[in-house]
Amino acid sequence: MASDEEMGKARILVIGGTGRLGTHIVAAASARLGHPTVALVRDTAPSDPAKAALLESFLDLGVALVKGDLYDHASLVRPMKAADAVISALGTRQVADQTLLIAAINEAGNVKVVVKPSFTYSALQFSPNLLVLYTVHAFNLLQRFLPSEFWTDVDRTAAVEPARSAVYAAKASVRRAVEAAGVPHTYVLCGYLAGAALPSVGQVISPAPPADEAVILGGGDTKVVYVAEEDVGTYTVLAAGDPRAENRMLYVKPMANTVSHNELLDLWEKKTGRGFRRVHVAADAVLKMIREAPLALGLALSIAHAAYILGETNFKVDPAKGVAAGELYPDVEYTTVSEYLDRLLPTGSSGRNLKGRKFVLTSLAALCGIFLCIYVGMLSGRSR
Repeated sequence: MASDEEMGKARILVIGGTGRLGTHIVAAASARLGHPTVALVRDTAPSDPAKAALLESFLDLGVALVKGDLYDHASLVRPMKAADAVISALGTRQVADQTLLIAAINEAGNVKVVVKPSFTYSALQFSPNLLVLYTVHAFNLLQRFLPSEFWTDVDRTAAVEPARSAVYAAKASVRRAVEAAGVPHTYVLCGYLAGAALPSVGQVISPAPPADEAVILGGGDTKVVYVAEEDVGTYTVLAAGDPRAENRMLYVKPMANTVSHNELLDLWEKKTGRGFRRVHVAADAVLKMIREAPLALGLALSIAHAAYILGETNFKVDPAKGVAAGELYPDVEYTTVSEYLDRLLPTGSSGRNLKGRKFVLTSLAALCGIFLCIYVGMLSGRSR
C-alpha cells in the first residue's frame, strides 16, 4: 500500500486547532482535503461539554488527538517527529510564543544539518595537501511551517498601538525567528476574518447588525478584504504542501470580497429591505477612542483602524514575495460576502422578501391590467 507521502497527502499537525480559525483548518485538512491530521490539545477529555463535543467532532472526521501544551517542550517534539507540515492557529496572546514551536521543530530533527565533503579548484591549486573541504548543507525534512499570521503583511504596516506591538510586532518577530532557523515556511495573509467582522456588518463598536443606525470608522470608502474562516482553512492546507508557496507569502484576496464599508452596508440594506442612519466617526476621533479605551477594546479598534482607515487588509500582491491564492487554486469556490450576509438573515427572511416583492409586482401588474381594460372599454363606448 502506498504511503501518505507517496499519495501526496502530507501529514499535518495543527496547533491551536480548537480555536475559532483552528477548527476550520482541522476540518479543511481532514474532511475536505483528506490529509492525515493530528490536533494538539491540552486535554483529550475536557469537562466542558462544548469543548468535548468539538473534540468528538474531530474524531468523527478521523482526526487524531494528541495531548500536549505549547509550554511543554517534550509534548511538542513527539508529534512533530511524525509531521510533514505544522500549522499554527494560536491566538493573539500566544503569537509571540510561537518561537517555542520553532525550537521544537529543530529538536524533532525535522531540520537536519549534514556535513559532506566537497572538492574545489582553489583547494587543488593552492593547497595540494588539502584535497577535501567540508561544507555544511541543511536538508529540510519538514515540508512546511505555517505560523499564525492570517491578517495582513506585518512587515509593511502603519498600525497604531496597541495592535502595533501586540499583533504586528509579535508576528514580525516570529517571522525573523523562522527565517533565522532556516525552517521552510509560508505566511498566509487573508485580511479580515469574516467571522470577526461580518456578523456586525462591519461595525466594531456594535456586535450586532445595524437596526436604526450604523457606526462607520472614517469615510467608509476604504476597500476592505473579508475572507470566511472555512476558506482560509482550505487555502492554508492547500499551501502547506505546495512547493510553489514555499518560503513565500500566500495572498488570500477574493475579488468579490474586497468591498468598502459603505458598499457592505448598501448590500445589507438591499437584503433586509430596511434603511438606517449612518454615523461616521472621523479618523482623529477614532484615534482618541483607541487611546482612551480599555485594552481589549483598544486592541480591536486599532486593528479596525488599520483596516477601515489605513486600508491595510487591501494589500497589494508582491510577485517577488508571494503569490495570490486565486492564481494557485482557481477551482476553490470561496464564500462571497453576499453569501455570508445571507447567513445573518432570519431563516426564510430572504425568501419572504422575495415573495413580498413578487406580490407587489403581481399586484401592480393586475391593477395595470384592470385600468387598461377600463380604458379600452371607454374608448370602445365612444366609437359606437
